[in-house]
Amino acid sequence: MLAKRIIPCLDVKDGRVVKGVSFVNLRVTGDPVENAKFYNEEGADELVFLDITASHEKRKIILDVVMRAAEDVFMPLTVGGGIKTLDDIRNLLNAGCDKVSINTTAVKDPYFISRAAERFGSQCIVVAIDAKRVNSYESRVKSQNSKISAALRLTPHTSCPTWEVYTHGGRRARDIDAVKWAKKVEELGAGEIMLTSMDKDGTKDGYDIELTRTISEAVTIPVIAAGGAGTLEHLYGALSGGKADAVLAASIFHYREYTIMEAKEYLRAKGVPVRL
Repeated sequence: MLAKRIIPCLDVKDGRVVKGVSFVNLRVTGDPVENAKFYNEEGADELVFLDITASHEKRKIILDVVMRAAEDVFMPLTVGGGIKTLDDIRNLLNAGCDKVSINTTAVKDPYFISRAAERFGSQCIVVAIDAKRVNSYESRVKSQNSKISAALRLTPHTSCPTWEVYTHGGRRARDIDAVKWAKKVEELGAGEIMLTSMDKDGTKDGYDIELTRTISEAVTIPVIAAGGAGTLEHLYGALSGGKADAVLAASIFHYREYTIMEAKEYLRAKGVPVRL
């Protein structure tokens, strides 16, 4: 069995690390490169940088962050946020990251995933899915995106659990079923899915286990569970009950509530294979 991965996440805004709740109420928590060095020494399996202010004129900030981090950090780096073109991917890979995470652009143009995978290889293309539970759904049209197949749309009045895909940093609902979308991105060549529960993000109440398990069972590519980690038990729940291949967390590591090694030792004691 492959080892499960522990992945700290650094949300970067204007060159600084920030953290919020449910994608809002951000506060500064430090320098991204220093944080990256710390997690490298702690034994994190990978690290994710999410550039949350990735407008064109600020792209150079995250490129600089990646270049500086890559000089001293030897774990795999994934960068997401504002990736719109194949040139964006090439520039980030050249700067030193190992994988890129794509969300909004993939939803706008699903075949961007295929073009990226063909150009750079599926192993470095991660599709981020920000999903929110739908409790009561009536058919509606939120997007004029003609490139999204009707087969991916949410189904009105379904009795099954349903989650809707959001883009633009969790600000725009897309009328797309998250489970159907996960299957599609795998078909298009994504090598991995970074799955964030918008309902749980920043709450520290635990991952959405049902969402994570449903997506993990629907695809064969690795799924990273994100959104809601507050205790070591939550990490275990996502990896066991949620069947995730990796867990992504921010607050519990940023604020030194737990170390990476404490998390790994806890998981190993629970019978979860991890790299020590």
